[in-house]
Amino acid sequence: MAAPLSIQLEFGGGAELLFDGVKRHHVTLPVRPKPWDVQQLLLWIQMNLLKERPELFVQGDSVRPGILVLINDADWELMGELKYELQDQDNVVFISTLHGG
Repeated sequence: MAAPLSIQLEFGGGAELLFDGVKRHHVTLPVRPKPWDVQQLLLWIQMNLLKERPELFVQGDSVRPGILVLINDADWELMGELKYELQDQDNVVFISTLHGG
């Protein structure tokens, strides 16, 4: 039987404002029949952490353009993006590169 997954999420570049200003979240994802991937993580984040203006964080089933995603300090494009299977103790960082003014 699979164990729950413990990961760290970080939000920066203004993205943390959508999460009550909290930059770091240590979360435990519940056991599920299939492995957790980034696409499932985004749904979980929307339901459990995102406090306001989801349109500034997600677009369709992915992050909106202008949000850089790093998985263990590597660009998620190198890791398979939405299909990357999360591992215990992964660090997933979302950095907004869009700045209003």
